[in-house]
Amino acid sequence: MWQHNYTPLNGSLFLSAAVAALPILTLLLMLGVLRKPAWISALSGLATTILVSLFLYGMPVQHVVSATLFGAAFGLFPIGWIVIGAVFLYRITVETKNFEIIKYSLGTVTQDRRLQALLIAFAFGAFLEGAAGFGAPVAVAAAMLSGLGFSPFFAAAICLLANTAPVAFGSIGIPAITLAGITGLPLDRLSAGIGRICAPISLFVPGYIVVVMGGWTALGRVFPAALVCGVVFAGLQFVVSNYVGPQLTDLIASLSSILALLLLFRVWKPKDHNQDTAPVQAGETLHYTRGRIFLAWSPFLLLVVVVLLWGWKPMQVPLNSVSMPIPWPGLHNLIARIPPVTAKVSPYPAIFNFNWLSAAGTSCLIACFLSAIVLRIAPVQFLKIFAHTLRQLALALVTLAAVLGLAYLMNYCGATGTLGLAFASTGASFPFFGAILGWLGVFLTGSDTSANALFGNLQVITATRLNLNPVLMAAANSSGGVMGKMISLSSIAVAAAATGLAPDEEAKLFRFTLKHSIFLASAIGVVVLFYAYVAPGLQP
Repeated sequence: MWQHNYTPLNGSLFLSAAVAALPILTLLLMLGVLRKPAWISALSGLATTILVSLFLYGMPVQHVVSATLFGAAFGLFPIGWIVIGAVFLYRITVETKNFEIIKYSLGTVTQDRRLQALLIAFAFGAFLEGAAGFGAPVAVAAAMLSGLGFSPFFAAAICLLANTAPVAFGSIGIPAITLAGITGLPLDRLSAGIGRICAPISLFVPGYIVVVMGGWTALGRVFPAALVCGVVFAGLQFVVSNYVGPQLTDLIASLSSILALLLLFRVWKPKDHNQDTAPVQAGETLHYTRGRIFLAWSPFLLLVVVVLLWGWKPMQVPLNSVSMPIPWPGLHNLIARIPPVTAKVSPYPAIFNFNWLSAAGTSCLIACFLSAIVLRIAPVQFLKIFAHTLRQLALALVTLAAVLGLAYLMNYCGATGTLGLAFASTGASFPFFGAILGWLGVFLTGSDTSANALFGNLQVITATRLNLNPVLMAAANSSGGVMGKMISLSSIAVAAAATGLAPDEEAKLFRFTLKHSIFLASAIGVVVLFYAYVAPGLQP
């Protein structure tokens, strides 16, 4: 069994970490400096990772190939599978001309793009994150905003910023549940810890989005909406995560914020509501009855119903009964992780869960089939729309496969462990850098769940050595990770594919989100420092 070595370069953690970071630096260079498309950047980063794993860590070639393919498979399923379903559903509404009616109906609720961003990108996106996750909220919400008249770049950027607050409780609480399983810590305390860290930031995210869209003046003009959205979401995120559990946190908080916004829009609108709007054409009210509007919305309503059904516990048992856990050939339990990343020398499992029926992407595709029946789409047209969707997503799927291959190879060769130990060596400032470690994990993997599986136990071990609360630091890993979501190449690929963004715009999108990601991750780190040293009595 091949063992990890976290200090392969002359036994020096610092030097080893510097070389282990080369794949990350390659991504930053290709995207941020050379402005290459995401798929080229991802392949370049993967090539660098292969070289590091072979020549720095001495990983056997068969393990290198196997780990890369394992990550690529995860990139295509379930993440790519969700993107295909979500974009396919959106294309169905566009090709059948129903999206024009959806735009009209949203215009009757609010024509203000700032408010549309709060309602769709933040509130509805948070619902999709809580119900499905894994790219669905960015794919669906970004496509909707683009269809409403937002520029593809702006639609993608706003949805990436919005898909932060709910991520730690996404997919019916899977990140928190995974963290509890990895660390052995009580789920209720971890849920409470994540909620106490994330809620203060969630309070300000809606306003932050508006500031990014139009500056402080724009926030002043729609402040009531940003305040209601933030207070309702953050308040219920705190209450549900602390007193109910992680599974329903996003669903209750997001649905409540949607309802609160809709009620607010009935009695209030911004004074400059004619600014930056998409006005309803005269006479449109004569063309679209309530029944026609309901029919146009039916694909997304069906998506909500099916996704909720897929997340319902009594349904999960039969859905998961046909799942196929596949021990990945040439990798499963053939590599050993060693202390201090783990408590003891232990085999590194590599199980590919082919949950083809219970996957969120399958629920999206079922919603597509049901929509075709409701909208009476001919089979030939249905297949043409699907083929168009696959052509649109081709490069995005390459990006997803490459970046997840990179992330998994870094995990299995030991490079991620080296970087984690480098962060863990920061001593008294570890509460801040522990959150940044979670941020790094999600940047690499595109998943808060994967980052928790990757670094959760390391956070606990380090916290114990530094006499810190292990629950706080495990929660910091998940909470900091949410801010890495907006800069992960998988998320950028999803957003770009959903909006039809030109490949050369992906690097611009990365540079745009990077500064916001660093700022918000630092804010999470400050919150963790506050709990660790200023108000330890408030820790979970």
